[in-house]
Amino acid sequence: QVQLVESGGGLVQPGGSLRLSCAASGSIFSIIAMDWFRQAPGKQRELVAIISDNDNTNYLDSVKGRFTISRDNAKNTVYLQMNSLKPEDTAIYYCHAVLRSDRIKVGDYWGQGTQVTVSS
Repeated sequence: QVQLVESGGGLVQPGGSLRLSCAASGSIFSIIAMDWFRQAPGKQRELVAIISDNDNTNYLDSVKGRFTISRDNAKNTVYLQMNSLKPEDTAIYYCHAVLRSDRIKVGDYWGQGTQVTVSS
């Protein structure tokens, strides 16, 4: 059993910053990739940022230069530093991980989501 627990969401004014964290725990042999998705009301879930096991990163075009994804392998934790936040960044942010629970089995897992609201 694997769990992803997110933290760090909240209400922030436009131009402000937030840092999201997501800690993976349970039966983890190795983590292949961790990423952040978001879903705004009435919109489809979209991939915001991804970091692979060799630290390659990729970002949604609209967040490039503002968001930074990083990971702490020792803690099985991924972070999303969000700067210069805009009202259009308002959404529920979900942590997602692709990992091996043993040498063979690969699965993907989701966190419960954390609300980010950007508003004055």
